[in-house]
Amino acid sequence: MSPRSIPHPRRRTAALGAAAALVLAGCTAVGGGGEGSDADGGAATDAGASDTVVLVTHDSFALDEDLVADFEERTGLTLELRAPGDAGALVNQLVLTKDAPLGDVVYGIDNAFASRAVEEGVLEPYASPAAGDDVRRYAVGDGDHLTAIDVGDVCVNVDREWFAEAGVPEPETLEDLADPAYADLLVVTNPATSSPGLSFMLATVAAFGEDGWLGYWERLRDNGVKVASGWSDAYYVDFSGSDGEGDRPLVVSYASSPPYEVGEDADEAPTRAMLDTCFRQVEYAGVLAGAANPEGARQVIDWLLSPEVQADIPTSMYVYPVDSSVELPEEWARWAPQPEDPFVVDPADISAHRDRWIQEWTETVVG
Repeated sequence: MSPRSIPHPRRRTAALGAAAALVLAGCTAVGGGGEGSDADGGAATDAGASDTVVLVTHDSFALDEDLVADFEERTGLTLELRAPGDAGALVNQLVLTKDAPLGDVVYGIDNAFASRAVEEGVLEPYASPAAGDDVRRYAVGDGDHLTAIDVGDVCVNVDREWFAEAGVPEPETLEDLADPAYADLLVVTNPATSSPGLSFMLATVAAFGEDGWLGYWERLRDNGVKVASGWSDAYYVDFSGSDGEGDRPLVVSYASSPPYEVGEDADEAPTRAMLDTCFRQVEYAGVLAGAANPEGARQVIDWLLSPEVQADIPTSMYVYPVDSSVELPEEWARWAPQPEDPFVVDPADISAHRDRWIQEWTETVVG
């Protein structure tokens, strides 16, 4: 199977296949059966609770089945998944159910919603012995409520073949995207409905500040930016560099996207990420307050930080492991370099201003 035939989307259900369909349908025991969970979706409370650990996650969770089986055999636990939606829906559900938690441990809270999860009291502190400096650098607050597991850089991707054929220089910076030379070439995703769309909006907040980011979006709007509701439509319908037949050679996607556009025996990737446009997205795990099996929850976090799981994250979930010592797949090392200086916004600032920023973006860009 060539890399091009593998569905890349970081917020895509296709990559998960039948397993995801089962998870989204309700609750799924990844290894054995679903004993120990109640019928209405609450955390396990019966005598079998210690044999089951319930992982609440977003709808993009996927790891190699052998890794899951090894975890279950080594710990004697059955890992059960519940997926209430994407990262935003995940936090909303955790807040709504904090008095009767959906499970024991959560994975997939990202830095756009991390502070809210901590402030709402849905997590209890846990400092994993497996957490090194790479984990600590992404700490949220000072209470060890969240443990960084992976990072993903949201960047504008370029269809290099389109620009070569058109004889137009490829853009490099955010400022370039507002240049009339690139009018009607960019498609972005709506930050109100898309995780990468939100991340790209945050990149512009970091780049231009409170006094300048909306003015930048006014220039993008006037330069013909197109807004898609979700990543799949933007990448596979509007973008000219994917398997689709879009007419826009610039798209908001991920730094890890280019390897999945490379055909067999290719010497060059037909797309690349503009590394000066990237926002660093961090995903976290945490023990849920009121968990029926907090010890099992802590074992899951330790496992997610293990070298074996960290090495599997790029090929299973299309993001970078938080552990920088983990060797990346060869095609990632070649065609998916990480930005040296990605844009970041403090999670507390995101929590305080996210809704207002989205409203202002909506009024400015889509009316």
